Amino acid sequence: MTVAKSERLLNLLIMLLVQRRPVPKQRIRSILYADSTPEAFEKMFERDKEELRSLGVPVEVDQIDPLFDDEPGYRISPADFALPEIDLRPDEAAVIGLATRVWQHARLAAATSDAVRKLSAAGIDVDTTALDIVEPRLSADEPSFDVFWEATQERSAVVFDYARPGADTATRRRLQPWGVVRYSGRWYVVGHDIDRGAERVFRLSRVRGQARRTGRPGAYDVPPGTDVREVARRLAPAPSTEHAVLLVRQGAGHALRRGADAVEPDVPGPDTRTRWDRVSLSRSLGLVDEVLGHGPDVVVEAPDALRRSVVDRLAAALGQPGDRPVDRPAPHPTAEERA
Repeated sequence: MTVAKSERLLNLLIMLLVQRRPVPKQRIRSILYADSTPEAFEKMFERDKEELRSLGVPVEVDQIDPLFDDEPGYRISPADFALPEIDLRPDEAAVIGLATRVWQHARLAAATSDAVRKLSAAGIDVDTTALDIVEPRLSADEPSFDVFWEATQERSAVVFDYARPGADTATRRRLQPWGVVRYSGRWYVVGHDIDRGAERVFRLSRVRGQARRTGRPGAYDVPPGTDVREVARRLAPAPSTEHAVLLVRQGAGHALRRGADAVEPDVPGPDTRTRWDRVSLSRSLGLVDEVLGHGPDVVVEAPDALRRSVVDRLAAALGQPGDRPVDRPAPHPTAEERA
């Protein structure tokens, strides 16, 4: 699916989801398909509706005014689109809470805001609370993330400069990306290295300067049966671990407690609203995201590098200056580094 089509489907989903009443077809065309001819609009709109339905989105057709037999309209009922109520144990709920509270990926959040802004400017009464069930929640801070993600959708090559650990200069690489995955707390792109003629994995935080797509879309195919997550696990550095000491509010942090090395109850905490426990644990890279996911219920005591990383991420989210997070070198060379 191309990026343009993905954004069009997202806009259509948002438009039909936030409506309080069915939307007539011509209103949909004027806002989302304004540059298309009537014939092209009919074809695209029908394809987009069916694609959303194939993804499990209940696009409904209904009369705009029940008192008159006029043009039908379209909408998506939030009640039908939302997941049914799920019963979770406390530790399961903690994991789900962590997954849904991490920082949003800026590109998708911006696309959502743009769609809502267009609808509001057109005088449409929107219900933004309906967006809670489709709100994007996964972080991707690396500037090159969008370029590689779009290239995987379009099947186009990417040219970029890459700095290996310990190298003073970056080298030019050309890659046919197969996918972008998160492994051991880092974002990696997996694909076929054009110059080396073999599969490679690159950590996005080591890309220097501006990565750019090159060549025509659809220039290559991903080898059948490729599991990009398995390739990343096989070629990326083995996960390293770090020891941390956290203050965790009692009644919170169940996932942290479950894998803890030790828990010391009833210790002084940063506030007196509740009691606090001291939790000692070892984790692979990615502990920053896990701590941030618990919000004010977890405070880092040690190490200093972890505490600085958490503070810097919070400062960046608030638009305030902060120290750069500690970026530990990979303990083992990757397949790309051995090439």
